[in-house]
Amino acid sequence: MLAFDHLVFLKNKPEEAITPLKDSGIHAVNGGRHQNWGTYNSLTYFGLSYIEFLGVENQAVAEQQRENRLVVETVDKLLREGMEGPAKIAIRTDRIQELAEQLEHAGFTVYGPLPGERTRADGQVIKWSLLFPESNQTELSLPFFIQWEKSDEERLAEFKEQGLVGAQTTGSPQFAHVGFAVRDLEETVGLWEKLLNLPISEEFVDDELQARCKTIKLPGTELVFCSPLGEGMVQTVIQERGECPFLVTLRDTKRERLLELFAGYWKFTI
Repeated sequence: MLAFDHLVFLKNKPEEAITPLKDSGIHAVNGGRHQNWGTYNSLTYFGLSYIEFLGVENQAVAEQQRENRLVVETVDKLLREGMEGPAKIAIRTDRIQELAEQLEHAGFTVYGPLPGERTRADGQVIKWSLLFPESNQTELSLPFFIQWEKSDEERLAEFKEQGLVGAQTTGSPQFAHVGFAVRDLEETVGLWEKLLNLPISEEFVDDELQARCKTIKLPGTELVFCSPLGEGMVQTVIQERGECPFLVTLRDTKRERLLELFAGYWKFTI
């Protein structure tokens, strides 16, 4: 089983995401530290799916990482390029070792599975495993896969107990879409279809984005890949940031609104 897990925003000071999100009706909290990787985060939850704001806490430790490709990318973009913003998605699986073998057989370069953990503010240690596929056929950062130590049911119960879900003041927001700006729509979705083994929608035109788009449906959200038709949001993102995630669409927010926040776009829908 594959399901959308979370979207990673790179941010020099993750704690500084909390107040602007609160002002927009989104509840966010300090997450914790990844001591072995030199990073730390803040988090906002929408059920099991969430957004992670990831920053570097210990540069010396972070720069030593090779297998954790998310940390490698974080160091490159934050410390060397000075680029914050949405960067990568994580997809949840319950068969990470089997998936690693399948992806390697399919021709992807595979890092992991490798163990991960985060120490929460209350001292509890949360554990998981990570898998990073890479390909030289794409500029867009491929997703990574995560397998949590605890079940979905256990994790959701803990989130509710900690007040991490159900605390939003802008309705009961859930992920609807994550949008990706890409140069070559066919080549990109073809690679992701090979990676995820999931069907691709028919092409459609999004007039608001001025883009040709195709969709992959995952439990938890839809992934929408968009290639520019002319001047508009997608073309601007590619010119300024290259191929990357650029748009978070949240449903059930009780309002219609488009925000530019943390070098990404946030669309609130009813």
